[in-house]
Amino acid sequence: MTYNSAAPLREYWAAERPAHVEWIVVDNGSTDDSVQVAKSLGATVISVEQNIGFSAANNRGLTSASGDDIAFVNPDVRVDYADLAQLSNAIAELGGLVSPQLLNTDGTLQPNGRGAPLLAHKVLNRATSEDRGNGYRLLAAPTERRSVFWLIGAVVAGDAETIRALGGWSERFFLYYEDKDISIRAWRQGHAVTLLGDLTWTHGWARETTHFRLMPWVRELDSLFRFYSLYPEFLLGGRLVRRRHPLASAQSGKLVDSE
Repeated sequence: MTYNSAAPLREYWAAERPAHVEWIVVDNGSTDDSVQVAKSLGATVISVEQNIGFSAANNRGLTSASGDDIAFVNPDVRVDYADLAQLSNAIAELGGLVSPQLLNTDGTLQPNGRGAPLLAHKVLNRATSEDRGNGYRLLAAPTERRSVFWLIGAVVAGDAETIRALGGWSERFFLYYEDKDISIRAWRQGHAVTLLGDLTWTHGWARETTHFRLMPWVRELDSLFRFYSLYPEFLLGGRLVRRRHPLASAQSGKLVDSE
């Protein structure tokens, strides 16, 4: 999904793409030249006249995609195409949802795996860049595969059949919290959610709420309210979370044995 994303498209998507890889860009009414840039780089572009949101745009792409495996990738992520065969093998082996371990632009590990989305952990995460040791920020070392409660939405991949059986992305969320929701629904249907440490892609992480701009914060707070209304057990945590999310609670943070 793109929305005024011409600059990250030029920076992260300029590499030559293998002919067998289908790249679909759903543009949410950008006012810059995102559409033209994406087309010039070889994408199949679906242009939407207005901003319909992250989830709805992802679902438009899902409807149009023809591949057996699908990866939803932000415009500020650099895909390593050499990894795609290994990514597909991991999807076939593990099922459910997977993501490469993401890297910051300085090469350090980015915690794109997360533990249970407790409100207290969410607040602490936004308040400090330090790991509080509470199992919320999860990483996978180069030789590891780690189960996580949820994956941040910068990269979420899986086989098309599974993602469609999940119902795609929930359009009750315009932006933010949809990644928590789809991961939770995957666990509830018996699918694993896994961070792959043997694959690493760079993520620029151009989050709109890093600095104060009114509309991104309004959208985040709206999604926060919607999420915790849908999953009130995460307001307090503890036994209720374990009872309602037994599989995710039991597996999150654990290493996965490779075959």
